[in-house]
Amino acid sequence: MMKKSMLIIGLITLLTGMLKVKAQVEPLSEQMAATVMEIWQERPHKWSYDQGVVFDGLERLWRRTGKKEYFQYIQNSMDKFISEDGKIDSYVEEHFNIDNIKNGHTLLMLYRETGKQKYLTAATLLWEQLKKHPRTSEGGFWHKKIYPNQMWLDGLYMGQPFYAEYAVFSKNDQAFNDIANQFVLMEKNSVEKSTGLMYHGYDESRAEAWSNPKTGRSPHFWARAMGWYAMALVDVLDYFPENHPKRAMLVNQLKAVASALKKVQDPKSGVWYDILDLPNREGNYLESSASSMFVCAIAKGVRKKYLKKSYLKVARKGYEGLKKEFIEHRSAGKVNLKGTVKVSGLGGKPYRDGSFAYYMSEDVITNDPKGVGAFIMAANEMELAGIQ
Repeated sequence: MMKKSMLIIGLITLLTGMLKVKAQVEPLSEQMAATVMEIWQERPHKWSYDQGVVFDGLERLWRRTGKKEYFQYIQNSMDKFISEDGKIDSYVEEHFNIDNIKNGHTLLMLYRETGKQKYLTAATLLWEQLKKHPRTSEGGFWHKKIYPNQMWLDGLYMGQPFYAEYAVFSKNDQAFNDIANQFVLMEKNSVEKSTGLMYHGYDESRAEAWSNPKTGRSPHFWARAMGWYAMALVDVLDYFPENHPKRAMLVNQLKAVASALKKVQDPKSGVWYDILDLPNREGNYLESSASSMFVCAIAKGVRKKYLKKSYLKVARKGYEGLKKEFIEHRSAGKVNLKGTVKVSGLGGKPYRDGSFAYYMSEDVITNDPKGVGAFIMAANEMELAGIQ
């Protein structure tokens, strides 16, 4: 009896050890995804791009691993917004908010995978918004109706990958000239030539207090804004026709962005500061969502052969920094992501003046969906490259 009890205890100890080992070696992308599915079970208050960033991470993880729970989580979450006749709860076209376009990619993905018409109907609502969306005099999409005459770097990620994907789906080849022009305008109006860094936004009218009266540009290089832009470039190229005359221009823009980011990567930590060019200014801090976006965009750029292989060293250094600076153990098989600024914008009420003090005043939190989704994408890219 004693020997039998000892044997049972030994087996339990062995199994417990095996489970611990499994938890320790589980890829970080999956540990972060497990946290997502634990903490975000309820529907967000409204239709939001934040959730779409998480969906992007989970979709890429699902395609790499084949684990159906990721797809099921995406579909179940999206179904809380989409009615059977394809209406999107809490979405209002007349707001003309470019952020609201982001989740169109997930809708098209669900339509392709399930064949359910409601997803395509909902995606087409977003396409219709783009057709009516207000623009600058040069043809650039306003960031929002409440921010007239303004283009922000954020808006390129929110609108252009879906615009390009739907253009392929609907065989609208002419749309790609317009899509390319959005990047042309953003580069023209926001890049500082001496550094290659890009200002958060610009106001064509020069009416905003935050805008430079000569250039219309906002005052600073906010990291996550450049993160959105970098990911917009590398994602829109997934759909851009190989023979389009502006495709090479987009690849060159990605190369320029990667080069600029390499120069401001913190040599000690490997990640990036919230205000990219002021690492030594009091109050500035290392920020996790932007750093995740940079790692993702650069690693994907290398994988797709838009960037030289040497840039994988930049991504790897950034990824090691992400793990060291921002990842903490949550529970068995789950991790948290620290150090994400909750929001940073321009204008609005109360007024956000784009000053350094303003950016430093915003809350920095743990497990913000923008950071978490970007980290899953970054980890997934590094794991695709064979780097854990």
